[in-house]
Amino acid sequence: MNKVQLGSSDLHVTPICLGTMTFGEQVCQADSHDILDRSLALGINFIDTAEMYAVPARAETFGATETIVGNWLAKNPGARNSLVLASKVAGPSRGMDWIRKGSQDLTAKDIEGACNDSLRRLQTDVIDLYQIHWPARNTPAFGAVYFDPSKEKPVSSIEVQLQALSGLVKAGKVRAIGLSNETPYGVSEFVRLADQHGLARVATVQNAYCLVNRTVENGLDELMHRTGVSLLAYSPLAFGLLTGKYDLSGIDGPDAPAEGRIAKFESVRKQRWGRPEALAAARRYNALAIANGMTPTQLALAFCYTKWQVASTIIGVTSVAQLDQAVLAWGTKLSAEVLAEIDKIRWEIRDPAL
Repeated sequence: MNKVQLGSSDLHVTPICLGTMTFGEQVCQADSHDILDRSLALGINFIDTAEMYAVPARAETFGATETIVGNWLAKNPGARNSLVLASKVAGPSRGMDWIRKGSQDLTAKDIEGACNDSLRRLQTDVIDLYQIHWPARNTPAFGAVYFDPSKEKPVSSIEVQLQALSGLVKAGKVRAIGLSNETPYGVSEFVRLADQHGLARVATVQNAYCLVNRTVENGLDELMHRTGVSLLAYSPLAFGLLTGKYDLSGIDGPDAPAEGRIAKFESVRKQRWGRPEALAAARRYNALAIANGMTPTQLALAFCYTKWQVASTIIGVTSVAQLDQAVLAWGTKLSAEVLAEIDKIRWEIRDPAL
């Protein structure tokens, strides 16, 4: 895997990134460290985490994932210099009152404090890529379809947040900055203000992107291309829908895999990935994969791995075997005929897990 540059930053990463949100909930520390060891052995140099992880988020596991990653880094001090380490500061509370006492804002002080806490948990002096997990302002996100102006509320401005992030870069605590779950407007404003005021420039946007959610291609991809911002694609397997493991049982059926995220966690089932339409769409893509001699996982990952829009695909796993399977899919080529069938399905069903 050749490394790719993230935006105009000096960060160069593998096109596969190890996501860690399962660490501390579905995966214990010992198994998490085995996955990190294997990831390093496979040549992956990019690790993504967040202060609010593990997922599903709850007070008892807030910061647990960063702590697990930090303990691994402490055991493997030689690995740090070869890795690009990314983390995220949570946006305003979405029912998580244990994060900044349920604040509905994300202030400059919040950003600085969260970064310091993450540095401590990660046991490192610098975070290579520091991202805002979701916007502070009113936006349609995590399954919401429409922007609603009536939900506007006073929050810290994009400029205030960008100033805070730039301060972290100047202080040497962060090398580059990014966004997550952002809209075209948000990305354009962060870029415009950075260029106007000589502040740190956003290098990346981490958004959902997979066969059942291609909303990135509804204009965000053009903006990112023209402004030199890189896409980090998360949930390429749609929380397991695109592995085929729910095709026969469904999400709530008695034979549903008990350890699957959607089946195991009710809070996840209530999100976009648990929609009946999302499962129905996944079944069609999974059938297309099998009809063309691939596993559903191969098709779904190859779709992300080969799209020009994607700089790096974030894979979340619960075992070394799953990690190996995800990396094995690298190099899978999709024929023009298969790509045409994928687009045909999308034309009919659009993005049911947006």
